[in-house]
Amino acid sequence: MRRSYRDFSTTAAVAGMLAVIVSYAGSAVLIFQAARLAGLSDELTTSWIWAVSIGSGLSGLLLSWRMRIPVITAWSTPGAALLITMLPGVPFAQAVGAYIASAVIITVIGLTGSLDVIMRRIPIAVSSGMFAGILFSFGAKVFTSVAASPLLGLSMLLCFMLFRRVCPRYAIAAVLVCGTIVAALTGMLHVDTVHFALAKPVFTAPEWSVAVIVSIGLPLALVTLTGQYISGMAVLHASGYPVVSNGIMTVTGITSLLLAPFGSHAINLSSLTAAICTGKESHEDPARRYIAGMVCGGLYILVGLSGTALTSLFAALPAVFIAVLAGLALMSAFATGLYGVFKDSDNMDAGIIAFLATASGMEFLGLGAPFWGLAFGALAYVVLKK
Repeated sequence: MRRSYRDFSTTAAVAGMLAVIVSYAGSAVLIFQAARLAGLSDELTTSWIWAVSIGSGLSGLLLSWRMRIPVITAWSTPGAALLITMLPGVPFAQAVGAYIASAVIITVIGLTGSLDVIMRRIPIAVSSGMFAGILFSFGAKVFTSVAASPLLGLSMLLCFMLFRRVCPRYAIAAVLVCGTIVAALTGMLHVDTVHFALAKPVFTAPEWSVAVIVSIGLPLALVTLTGQYISGMAVLHASGYPVVSNGIMTVTGITSLLLAPFGSHAINLSSLTAAICTGKESHEDPARRYIAGMVCGGLYILVGLSGTALTSLFAALPAVFIAVLAGLALMSAFATGLYGVFKDSDNMDAGIIAFLATASGMEFLGLGAPFWGLAFGALAYVVLKK
């Protein structure tokens, strides 16, 4: 700890704080939307926020301190997007069972070091097509929400465009502020429901359903691997930290496993917020940037402990606000998915099939669209290439 005091810097602390703000202003909205559509109680929603916040904080704090590099962990953004479409209608106890299955898969991959082997087996176009298909509906809902509430929707959309032009890093945070102000001025924000109290985690005993594990657990593991770990490791390597994924995946996988009964769907290596903490803006000396990871982890824990305030705040916001913010927050991720389909030109047809099947929202044999998108994409790859 003495070295940590010596290496502390204001710039690294600010970078860690900014990473937390971006996380909650952007991807946290997906959790609230998934919980709202699934009909979860405020207690279960608060427990979910508590679990992912505490898990992200503890794992990031431990890894950053132990490895002396800025390891930023967070909840799975594509996983939360998946749950928006898959969680409604599924008993929450069965969803918890799927979370545990996903965490076991990722932990085993981390312990065996087989991430690279697995990713070579799955064509980039197919996994990217499924990923883009999951996110397609969110982008579409931005414009249907604009039609439902023109003033609120258009102001948030125009704010996003403006900040993407002049200051893209803070675009989602700006949209959050803009939307909150417009909602308050138009009487759509019910601040009387906001309250502050310590979060109380709620334990949910898992129930096991093969159909739910296949429909939610397997796609959750896949999108977390492709959408978080691969890009997160790329950010670390590009920033001059040539680390292997084994230890990071093992720690985050075990953390996910332990916190799944409290609502955590997945804790993983971050990529978007990691870029904030691993660059020169954090500190000129790469050996002192790990402080940003430790500050980020500590702030995650603080927010998690007061999760009821965050839950009640989002509950006070109109549904249009949540839908537009979620769609805009995922726009870059959607573009990344589409880019992956077309970049892997040799398997583009299989990727397009995976995208269309997933975006269709089809359900068949009790299994959801993400599974069938992956299945049809893999079938197309085998038929066309093998």
